[in-house]
Amino acid sequence: MAAPLMSLVWTDHITGRQGFLVVDRLVRGVASGGLRMRPGCTLEEVTGLARGMTMKEALHYNPEGRYVPLGGAKGGIDCDPQDPGSYALLVRYLRAMRPYVESFWTTGEDLGLTQDLVDRAAVEAGLVSSIQAVYPLLDDEAAARRRLADAFAIEVDGIGLDELVGGCGVAESALTALDRAGVPYPGTRVAVQGLGTMGGATARFLARAGLTVVAVADVKGTIANPAGLDVEALLRARDAYGTVDRGVLRPGDLDLPGDAWLSADAEVLVPAAVSYAVDTANEHLVTARWIVEAANMPVLPEAEERLAARGVTVLPDVVVNSGTNAWWWWTLFGDIGPDAGEAFGHTRRSMRVLVELMLDRAESDGTTPRAAAHALVSDRLPVITERFGWYR
Repeated sequence: MAAPLMSLVWTDHITGRQGFLVVDRLVRGVASGGLRMRPGCTLEEVTGLARGMTMKEALHYNPEGRYVPLGGAKGGIDCDPQDPGSYALLVRYLRAMRPYVESFWTTGEDLGLTQDLVDRAAVEAGLVSSIQAVYPLLDDEAAARRRLADAFAIEVDGIGLDELVGGCGVAESALTALDRAGVPYPGTRVAVQGLGTMGGATARFLARAGLTVVAVADVKGTIANPAGLDVEALLRARDAYGTVDRGVLRPGDLDLPGDAWLSADAEVLVPAAVSYAVDTANEHLVTARWIVEAANMPVLPEAEERLAARGVTVLPDVVVNSGTNAWWWWTLFGDIGPDAGEAFGHTRRSMRVLVELMLDRAESDGTTPRAAAHALVSDRLPVITERFGWYR
C-alpha cells in the first residue's frame, strides 16, 4: 500500500518519551483517528492504525447520509497511562500537535485514554476541541456541538452512551455471525479480553442478548466461570482502567492467569484490549469458532492465516469496532439525535448491514472477512474520490 500522507515523531523535551502522529489520507482536508497511550507504542503501530481509520471511514460511507467520511489518522504516545507524569505528557503532546488538530486532525479517546481526559488536556493545551478541524464542514456548528455534548451527557444504567455505542457495534457484529450460522444465543459462550470501554460494553450487550460470558481478562488475570459470570457486578467493580476488584467474585468464579481467556471453552473470543494479543506463539490455544476484534490489530496476520486454516473466523477490527467513530459523526453531522435508543438502533442496523456485506463478499470470493473488507473499501474509494477527492 502507498505510504501515508504524513508521519511525525515527537520527542518530549522533559522526559525523552516519544509520541507519534500519522495521517494516512485527507478527505475535504480532514482526517479522523483517536489518540492512544501505552508503553511500547511505536510509529509502525500508529501507521497501521491510521490506515485502519481510512478503511473505517470509507466503509461507513452512505451517499444519502449527512455524515461525510473523513480521511484516516492516528496518534500515539509511548507511556504507561498510569504513570504519574502521563497527564502532563499528554498536555505537552497535544500542545505540540496543536497546529495539526486545529487544521486537519480530529482525535479522541483510544487505548489508555478516556474522552474526558483528552478533552481536559486539549483545553489545557490551548485547543478549542479535539475535533475542531471538522467544524468548518458542518452546516450549523453551534447546533452540532450542542447535539454531541448532549449525547455525551447521556448515561444508560450507569455507563455513558459514548462508552456503550462501540460495544453495541461489536456485539451486533458477533450476533450477525451467529445468526448467519444458525447458532442460538442461549448456550453460546463468550470470553472477553479487556473490560475497559469497548470490552465492558461488548460484554454487557452480549450478556443481555442471552449469551453466556464465561471469562473476562484484565491486567490482574482472567476471571472465569463455566456457568457464566455476573457481568453487571464486574462492570460496577472495575476501575477507570478496566481492572476488576476481586472482592466481588462469587463462589465458583475462578481467578486464573492472564492468558487463560484465550483458551477458554467458548464459541466467541473478543480481544478488546491491546494490539498483537494473538500471535503465532499462542494461536494454537484458541478453540473458539469466532474471534471478534474489538481492539485494534489484536490478531497478527500470520496467526490469522493459521486460524483460518483451522476454521476459525476472524471478524476484523476495521469493521467490528468502527461503531464508536461512526457514532461521533452520525451525531455531529445530524444523522441521529442525542438519544440512546436512536444511537443503538442506528448502530445495530448499520453494523449488521456492513457485516453482512463483508461476509457475503468473503463467501463469494472464497476469502477471509478481512480480505473482503479490504475489497469493499476498494469498491468504495473510487466513488468517494469522484465526489469528494482524496488527498495524499
